[in-house]
This record gives sequence, C-alpha cells and structure tokens, in this order.
Amino acid sequence: MSDDQQKIIAPGTFQPSNEQPPEKQGLSGRSWLILLLGAIAAVVLVFLFTARSVNFKFAPQNADFKLDGILQFELGGTYLVFPGSYRLRASAKGYQSIDQVIEIVGERNQFLEFELPELPGRINLSSNPQGAEVTIDGTKVGVTPLVEFPLQRGDYSVLLRREDYEDHQSMLAVSGKDQLESPVFELLPDWADVEITTAPPGATVIIGDTSTDYRTPATVPIPSGFQELTLKLVGYKAFTTDVDVIARTPIALPAVELEPADGLVTVITNPPGAGITANGQFFGESPAELALRPGKDYKIQIYRAGYAEVSRTVKASKGERTLRLDLQPLLGKVQIQVDPADATLTVDGRPFDSANRTLTLNVGSHRIELSKPGYAGYQTTLQPKDGLTQQLKVKLLTIADARLAALQPKRTTGAGDELLLFKSGTIKMGASRREPGRRANEVLHEATLTRPFYVATKEVTNAQFKAFINGHDSGEFEDSTLAKDNMPAVQVRWLDAAMYCNWLSKKDSLEPFYQEKPGEIVGINPAATGYRLPTEAEWAFVARTQPDTDALLRFPWGPRIPPQDRHGNYADRSAVHVVGRIIFGYNDNYIVAAPPGTFGENANGLYDIGGNVAEWMNDFYAQPTPDPSTDPLGPTKGDYHVIRGSSWRHGTITDLRLSFRDYGKDGRNDLGFRIARYAE
Repeated sequence: MSDDQQKIIAPGTFQPSNEQPPEKQGLSGRSWLILLLGAIAAVVLVFLFTARSVNFKFAPQNADFKLDGILQFELGGTYLVFPGSYRLRASAKGYQSIDQVIEIVGERNQFLEFELPELPGRINLSSNPQGAEVTIDGTKVGVTPLVEFPLQRGDYSVLLRREDYEDHQSMLAVSGKDQLESPVFELLPDWADVEITTAPPGATVIIGDTSTDYRTPATVPIPSGFQELTLKLVGYKAFTTDVDVIARTPIALPAVELEPADGLVTVITNPPGAGITANGQFFGESPAELALRPGKDYKIQIYRAGYAEVSRTVKASKGERTLRLDLQPLLGKVQIQVDPADATLTVDGRPFDSANRTLTLNVGSHRIELSKPGYAGYQTTLQPKDGLTQQLKVKLLTIADARLAALQPKRTTGAGDELLLFKSGTIKMGASRREPGRRANEVLHEATLTRPFYVATKEVTNAQFKAFINGHDSGEFEDSTLAKDNMPAVQVRWLDAAMYCNWLSKKDSLEPFYQEKPGEIVGINPAATGYRLPTEAEWAFVARTQPDTDALLRFPWGPRIPPQDRHGNYADRSAVHVVGRIIFGYNDNYIVAAPPGTFGENANGLYDIGGNVAEWMNDFYAQPTPDPSTDPLGPTKGDYHVIRGSSWRHGTITDLRLSFRDYGKDGRNDLGFRIARYAE
C-alpha cells in the first residue's frame, strides 16, 4: 500500500454555505399579457360566431331607444347580440313610450320594426257661455269647459247644446301628438226679450205651464217659437195670449188691461202640489187661486198621486175666500227580505237601520235601494197598492258574482262562430300512471281557471278560413276530399291559425291577443280580449268536466271503449282501408272529416271536442310538472305547440283518451282548430 493510500482523512467541523438557493421563476408579465389577449380573442370569436345581427327600425324615425341586456355591440346602427332576452325602451315626443322584453333568437341577420303609438291631443274646449253639453262624433263627453280632454289626431264633428241657446254644430281638427289646443265656440241665444205691461201692474208672467218670477211691467226673455203667455194678478181674471217669438228679435206687446174677477177661491192643500179642477176646468196645482163667477155652484176636485181624491162643492160669491184641505194618503205595505240581512236599505233617499222589515208606503212610485260593502248594489222601483201587501225578496251578489252574471252566456263572431261562456273552475290534467294507454307526457297536475273565457262550439271551417286566406286548400286523402266549404279547415300551421285569430279580432274591433310582425308571431298580450286558440287547460276543462259531478271523462263518450255507433268521428270500420288502426266494430259513416256539428254536443255544449279533427292549442309544448298552476298560458317559448283531441284517423286507446297530448308546428290532414277568447 502506498503512502498516499495510507493517509487518514480526519473529521472536521461543518460550516453551512452562505449562498441562497435560486428562487422559483413564475410566468413573466409578457406571458400573462399573451394569455389575456388570447382569452379576449376567444371570447370575441365565440361572440362573432354565435351573435345575431339585428337592425332596429322605429316609427317615428326620430325615436330614441336603448337596448339593455347581456353582451352586445353596436356598429353603424346594427347591433351584434347574443341570443336571449333584452329590455327595449324607446321614446319620442308626441308618442307613447314602449318598455318591453324582447326575445332575440332564430336567424343570424334580423330586422325588427317597432311602432310607437301616437299620443292623443289635449283639448281645452270652451263655449261662451259655459255649461254646454258636448257631443263628439255622436258620443256625449261632458259639459264645457272641457280641460285637457284627450282626442286622437283627426277631424271630429262637435255638437254643443245648452238650454235657451241654439245648437252649435261644427268640425274640429285635432293635431294629436300631445299638442294642447283651445277652441272656443260662441253660442247664439235662442230667445228674445219681450216687453210686457199690464194695468194694473204686478201681474205674474206664466210661459206655457211654467210660472216665472217676473212681475209686470217687465222685459222677459222668452224662448223662440209660438209661446202661450198668461198674466195673473190676484183679484183679476187671468189673461192668456199667443206670442210668436223670433230668436234675438226684441218685441214689445201692447199693454194689457186686466179685468176684475167676480169671485176668488184660494185652494191650499197639505201636502201642496195637488191638481185642481172646477167643473172639469183645470186651474193648476195647489196652492192656486180660482177666479169663479158669483152665484154659480162649482164642483172642485183635488187629486195627487198617492192620496185619496177630494171633492167639494162651492158656491162662488163676490170677494175672496180660502179653502184648506188635508189630503189623506193611500197606503200599501211592502215586506222586504234581503240576504245578507245586514244590508243597508234606502227608500226614496231615506235610510233605514235594517233591511228586513215591512214598510207602509204611500201609493205611487218609490225608489228602493239595497247595498253592502263588497256586494253589488240593487235598485228597483215599487208601486204599492192601496190596502195590499207586496213582497220583495233580494239576494245581493258579491261584486265578482255580479260581474260574472252580467257577462253574456253566448257570443257570435263576425265569421258566424258561436262562443259559449265558461266562468271558472279547477281541472285535474294528465292521467294516472296506471291508466291504460297513458304516455309519459301526461303528468298529473292541477290547473285553476279564474278568468272567465269563451270557447267556440265548433271547429273553424274551410269557408271561414278562406275568408282570411283566399287560396287555402285543405287537400284530399285517399281520393276523399277535405276541401269542401263546410268541412273543418286542415293543413293549417299553428302560425296561420294564430294569425286568423288576430284577423278576426280586428274584424270584430277587439284588441288582438297575439303580437304579430310580418310572417311571425312574436308574443302574446294576456290582457287582450281578442280571439285566440284555447289554452291546454281550458280545452281540458271544457272537454273533460261534466255538470253536477266531479268525475272527469276519460273518453269523449264515457269511461269505456268502444263508443256507441255515430257518437263521433273516429277511425271506424268505414276507414279500415285508409288508416292503420280502427275501433273494432264501430261505425260513424265518415271515412275522413265530417262537417263540424254533425255529431252530438258534449256535456258542455261543444261539438267534436273529441274526434273529427285534432286541434291546435295556444300553449308551447313542454313536459308538464306536478306543480299546480293558475290560468296557465303555457311556456313563453318553444319549437312546437300542443295538439289536443283525437281525429278521424285515431282508433287506439292511447289516442282516443281526452288526456292524450300531441305536438307539432306544421299542418296535417287531420289537424284543425277552434277559437277562444277571454271574457274580460
């Protein structure tokens, strides 16, 4: 072993190094910038590939508008936006502002038009003098002055009518657009000043049967035309003459020399206002003075409604005398019974502390009023009979019940459809899992209908639909025509059925239910009472419910299959060579569709609610949930709409059940529709 190999390595003390380990290096600022720019570029690319290009057009063109929503970009009047919901607000001077949510979906390039309704003009309409009744285009609107009365732009026929003035007729041009206009109309007097003098003076002037406060000598305004003028002065005979009065032409009558009366009888009654005759000659109402010839007997008769007639014989003599009479009322009784009993009773304006009572009333007309907060009031006129007892029984309706009671049970459209009123109710929709033929989209759930609605008794026919689309052709099936005028319109898209409803609404001056743009329906107006397609809940209610029972119909005819022959138009043995499945042994004698109403009505008065043709519903199609709903209108959007009811092509248990649900958007040869609308 060498010396070097024999050297021993001696242990030493460890001294740690002062050098620090190198720090871990992160992404540089440049790298972060590159990543950020890449993310932005990715977002921009996604936006450009998914965005919709939308151009907006407004009437008027100078409208200001704002679009609120998720990511959007505006370039030269064109908006690039993600599909989705946006809040659109637009305004212009002289027009109503719009503030609504719009859905931007569908085509990549879109053109949306909006029309702002024009505001009416504000009219300060006055007359000289004021207090004239104003009629505009045949409708009474009030009494002058009218302050900021709203009128749409256009020309109007204005009639002003005031007592003692000539009618004033003229045209009024209204500019509209919230402009304030202040027309003033001058009324011409329809009287003339008539100068009247008597000897002696102080005679009362009576025009026709109306006594005035004028005493001669006087200048009296008298209406134009032939007028009977009477002058009366105590102790003198009445003087009567006819005067031809020309409006705004003053005249002076010759002085009248009054003749002294031979005898005066002043008749005073309690109560006053009784008619007075003497030997059959009428002398007016009490109190009255009767100028009678002395030495002659007169039969004086006094009568007033509700009082016993009084007759007296009087010998007239020179001078004056007074005849005072108390009239005896004729009385009848009225027994009043009111539900609720705590209603308030008013008779001729006089309130009573309780409504259920027996009243003793004068013979004659009496105004009876019954009221209670939360209930519709009741008014009537009673005429009690002398010595008899009448009964009045009244059940006050709640305001809601009274409103419904006032609705017409039937209505007829301009196209000849008869619609029946349905007021409210609850329907259990869908079917039990155990029901044979049930499908997965028939989930049991409850729908409550609170808004009264109308439903047409029959399906829309080809003749009715062709009044809307002249060239419509329902076609044929297996050499059997479907295009006769009296057959149901088929091969109709949901879109065309909805547009037909709007067309008919405008024809009948109703506010359209569907919000329409050229070639499309873009939404609905739930507050409108125009025609529409039935909602799915309404259809189920009128199809399945029955009066006086809670049991729901399973099939249009009852609980079991098959129906009796000629119950309705289904796939029967006459159609065995044209359809796949038929109802074994059943016959209705129609291979394809039948004229609506051929078969009997259902329990609610509707025809073909099951059978003949299936029917479009208002609702977008979706899988229902078990949750209850109130006045459901269906989902707000979707690709398909609900179809309900069987047709002439259906013959299976699944299809024939009233809970069966189908969907689509295009027409079929066994698919039509009927119309509905809200009652209020």
